[in-house]
Amino acid sequence: WLTGVDFTAGKLTVRHRLTDPAWINWSFNEFGFLPGNRFWYLSEQSGYSHLYVGEGKSAKALTAGKFEASSVQWNTAGNQAYFLCNRKWPGDYEVCRVNADGSDLKEISALDGVEDFALSPNGQQLAVRYSGSYLPPQLALVNAQTGETRKPTDTRTAEFKARSWIEPEYVQVPSKHGAGVIWAKLYKPAQFEAGKKYPIAMFVHGAGYLQNVSSRYPNYFREQMFHNLLVQQGYVVLDMDYRASEGYGRDWRTAIYRQMGHPELEDYLDGVDYMVEKHQGDKANIGIYGGSYGGFMSFMALFRAPDVFKAGAALRPVTDWTTYNHEYTANILNTPDVDPEAYKKSSPIEYAENLKGALLISHGMMDDNVFYQDSVRLSQRLIEMKKGNWTMASYPLERHSYVQPESWYDQYRRIYELFESNLKVK
Repeated sequence: WLTGVDFTAGKLTVRHRLTDPAWINWSFNEFGFLPGNRFWYLSEQSGYSHLYVGEGKSAKALTAGKFEASSVQWNTAGNQAYFLCNRKWPGDYEVCRVNADGSDLKEISALDGVEDFALSPNGQQLAVRYSGSYLPPQLALVNAQTGETRKPTDTRTAEFKARSWIEPEYVQVPSKHGAGVIWAKLYKPAQFEAGKKYPIAMFVHGAGYLQNVSSRYPNYFREQMFHNLLVQQGYVVLDMDYRASEGYGRDWRTAIYRQMGHPELEDYLDGVDYMVEKHQGDKANIGIYGGSYGGFMSFMALFRAPDVFKAGAALRPVTDWTTYNHEYTANILNTPDVDPEAYKKSSPIEYAENLKGALLISHGMMDDNVFYQDSVRLSQRLIEMKKGNWTMASYPLERHSYVQPESWYDQYRRIYELFESNLKVK
């Protein structure tokens, strides 16, 4: 609810109300006043976050379409709004501008990976923070009217720039499950060897609601370097923005309501088919890995599609959603007392008996996000079921986000050895 208060008359005026059978996004809830008592706000009421402005209860949409508007900044006169947009494709972020009457919507920047920006007090310049696949965030100065751009910083070392990194290819994986397409990053060799089948490594980003398939510097930059190594060692790698990921609108986000791990797994199975059909992927040798939500999904892949995934690494994983924090989980699964079926359907520990492939569990013992007990409980379940071919690596000095370089090295060495031992044709 956005409600205006008239203190003189003692009345409340509803400016905007949004309801959802699943849950309201914690983003895209900005609002404020403009000159002339006009009121603006962001809303996902159309299915995507868009900008609205008006007076009283009436409001006009200034933006529309299958893209998201966010981080709104108005000029002093209140007749032009600047905001982040991903109009060309979901992972291409620019600064957009629109007039207060909804006219002349255009992209002002042409940087592909805009992170955020600030409008100068006189409304003539934009200070823009932007990035790229192998370019950590940098500063650009953009003319707010013409788009003319200067790039005064580049903080990369000469050694980093001299390395030949494998640029990800942004691909659209066709969905066989009604999702349209799933955007993904593909890492592959420059030239495929004729007739060769390549083992497939699949990466699952964390947080659930997060976007990793974009032109920005990735949250998972270490993993991107690991993907370079995997390609050099004969793998093809796919990193997907599965359903529930950020950047794709309301329906994509809430597809997992009461069924976490199910639409996402469908998307990864479609990714397997895509790699086999289009990029010489070996259907008999597929591995998957990820941390946090990605660890949860690695479990779901191995436990719910055991004949597809031959090996997987679950890092700092959720194994039972009843033990995760209320603020995150209750939005998606309600609460265990109200909706026990949603928790049972969504928790990997309920499917552990199906494990066939090789499994690595990796967890920091001081984890204050996904508690270490999650991995301990699942380990005990595997022991009780007399499962073999699984190992657990514990890191005594680490919380959810690792700090020690030795821990990072040890974890990725184990993942690499897991894949080498199980996915390479002997």
